[in-house]
Amino acid sequence: MAQAEIPLVEVPRERAKPKAPPIVDRVIAFLSSVKFGVVLLVIMVILSILGMVIIQQNVQGFATYYATRTPAEKLVFTALGFFDIYHSWYYNLFLLVLSLNIVLASIDRFPGAWSYISRPKTDGTKPWLLARPHSSQLVEVGHDAQETQERVAEAFRSFGLKPKLVEKNGARYVFGESGRWNRMGAYIVHVSLLILFLGHFVALQTGFDADVNVMPGQQSDQIELIDIDLDKTERYAVQLPFTITCTDVQQKLINPNGQIDVSNTLDWRTQIRIDDPEYGVTVADVSLNNPFHYRGYRFFQAQTVPVGSAREMELRLRPADGGEPVTINLARYGTMRGKDGKEISSSVTLDDGTAVEYDSFQPDFVLTGGQPDTKTQFFNNPAVILNVTPPGGNRVRVFAFANDLPDDAPINAPVAGYRWKLQSFEKAPYAHVLSIKFDPYDGAFIAWYIGGTGLMGALAFVFFFSHRRYWAMIESYTDGGCAVILAGETNRNFLGFKDRFNKLDETVKYGLGLAEKER
Repeated sequence: MAQAEIPLVEVPRERAKPKAPPIVDRVIAFLSSVKFGVVLLVIMVILSILGMVIIQQNVQGFATYYATRTPAEKLVFTALGFFDIYHSWYYNLFLLVLSLNIVLASIDRFPGAWSYISRPKTDGTKPWLLARPHSSQLVEVGHDAQETQERVAEAFRSFGLKPKLVEKNGARYVFGESGRWNRMGAYIVHVSLLILFLGHFVALQTGFDADVNVMPGQQSDQIELIDIDLDKTERYAVQLPFTITCTDVQQKLINPNGQIDVSNTLDWRTQIRIDDPEYGVTVADVSLNNPFHYRGYRFFQAQTVPVGSAREMELRLRPADGGEPVTINLARYGTMRGKDGKEISSSVTLDDGTAVEYDSFQPDFVLTGGQPDTKTQFFNNPAVILNVTPPGGNRVRVFAFANDLPDDAPINAPVAGYRWKLQSFEKAPYAHVLSIKFDPYDGAFIAWYIGGTGLMGALAFVFFFSHRRYWAMIESYTDGGCAVILAGETNRNFLGFKDRFNKLDETVKYGLGLAEKER
């Protein structure tokens, strides 16, 4: 009996699972991914918005803001670091990881972007060219391939392109491009962001801020720092390597007859003199849009003490014996240029030898306990207090009022042989508040001026320009003549490129004698 044949059954082989990339490669791929970078950027924006919405503990007015929070808000916000968010560990961590993402993404994608500049693609197969976003086929051209290539190249030149002529695999090509450096725009943005982050981090870690009240004549070689830790405030003095003397404060008013408030102000100006044992004397003007930078210290206008005072005063002196009135001009402090350009001082000597010296100014004069004071901060009853020394006499105090007073008023009685009248004055605040930022490594300068300016310029370069590429492929027929395939693409502004490509197409057709020139 014959044995039955046992059919052979082919056992399917188990497919080998693809080998997973090493864990290090996967981590680097994740850290360099665009999606991860976008998520980090969104988180940083949210944290920055929180830092603007929630008053930070180093900002003026924080004590009042903190006192109005509920106990639950204080507990939660403190635990999460929301009162000092820009110095929190997680803010700096996200900043560091975002910087790492930008660096890794740039390293990963830069070679591909650089190839557009170093090795531009000057040719392509017919299917590849026809697959470009814009393409056109011109057939039955009545010229040989070389002449057609020259004519197409001339059309490219008339279009502002510098054509490259290539011959490969039996076909001729004309390639032209514009704006190829736009491919580097993203990396300029990356570098600017990194500079911005670095400068911001350096400024936060190495610098400090302080507000200083300054008034003419005030001199100091120290600034007072305020270290606020929630409801605890610690004040301590920091020694400066130089001495600051305020020599002038000025408030340029929209309406000179109005008050010295913010709504009536064009600019604030503070003049300071810096006496430095190492670098000598430096005089600087600090105005609203003109901060001053000196040895890592930056001086900004912060606010004003809105108690009225005077910068320059014109006084009219009537001799008690009825002689001709005398007009003098006084400065609040030291020597300066008046409104008419003439030099004036805080003291003057009259022709008869009487010495007049500025003492103080009260915007709303009142006597309190026999001493001059101001009732309000406004210029309701302005008066200047002077120290007057007649020849051979003792120094006496004189009050000169801007408002007209009767001659028989005791306070308007002649003093040192004159009746004194405040004829006019330039309004000024009692003092200014300068914000002094110490930034030894110029982190803020690096961040805002280099990084910020570079970022704005790079973004404009990226979004307002584009890389445009054009190809023309010329194929010869065996029986004479040739065909032309025109193709083009851009990396942005696609609608604008469509119109430009159509115009180039018409220019090429006209150059080959396939169309009439448009009028």
